[in-house]
Amino acid sequence: MKLRSPRVTIRVTEAYDSLDPNSNITIKWDVMEWTPDGYVAVVTMYNYQQFRHIGPPGWQLGWTWAKQEVIWSMVGAQTTQQGDCSKFKGNIPHSCKKDPTVVDLLPGTPYDMQIANCCKGGVLSTFNQDPENSISSFQLSVGLAGTTTKTVKLPKNFTLRGPGPGYTCGRAIVRKPTMFFTADGRRATRARMTWQVVCTYSQFLAQKTSSCCLSLSASSSSAIVDCPTCSCGCQNPNGTNCVKCADSLIFHPN
Repeated sequence: MKLRSPRVTIRVTEAYDSLDPNSNITIKWDVMEWTPDGYVAVVTMYNYQQFRHIGPPGWQLGWTWAKQEVIWSMVGAQTTQQGDCSKFKGNIPHSCKKDPTVVDLLPGTPYDMQIANCCKGGVLSTFNQDPENSISSFQLSVGLAGTTTKTVKLPKNFTLRGPGPGYTCGRAIVRKPTMFFTADGRRATRARMTWQVVCTYSQFLAQKTSSCCLSLSASSSSAIVDCPTCSCGCQNPNGTNCVKCADSLIFHPN
C-alpha cells in the first residue's frame, strides 16, 4: 500500500521579529455613541511587545476610509493634514483626507483637548516594562458614515510607523463590544461596536531603509581584517544592491 504524505501549507509573512515573535501592537476601535451622520469612537493602542518601545517623535497611525467619511473633531490626537474640505460650508471638518495620518498630541496639551492615556508625544512603552505607559488613546467624531452596526464600514489599509518603518497591520476585525466599568465597579456599559487591528514588527521591513555599518580595524594592515563587501545590511547575498564599502583605514598599532 502506498502512503501519501499530508499536504503542508506554510504561510510566509514579512512581519516577523525573531527577538519577540509572539508580541504585537493591538489597536482597538470602540464606537461609543451614534451621531446624526456617524459616530464618536475612542481608539486605543496597546503595546504588547516585550522589548520594543516607541520613542520620539512617536507613533503615526494611518488608514483608508471605506466610504466618504470625514473626521469632524478629535481629542487627544490630530491628523497631520486637513485635506480638501472645500465642499463644506460653515462647519469645517478636522480632516477630509481619504487616508488620514494621526499623531499623538504633546505633553502640556490644554486639558479640554485631552483624553485618558493621550498626549505623550507618541511615546509608547512596552507592557512588560511599564504597563501604565504602554497605552495610548484618542477620540474622534466621524461623519458621513453609517449610524448603525449594519451600515458602518470598517476602515482598511491600516499603517503604523513607530517612528520608522517595520510594522505591518492586518485588516480590521469586528469583536465583541468592549465593556466599561465605573470606578466603583457597580455599573457596566458597553461600546456600541468594537473592531480590532493587530500590527506586528519585522526587522526585515525595517532594514529596507538605508542602514550602514562601518567596521574599523586597529590592525596596521588592511590585509588582516578587510572591509566586508557589503556593509549596509542588505538582504542580497551578492551585494549587488549595496553601497560600495569604503576603503579600509590604516591605524597605528598603538
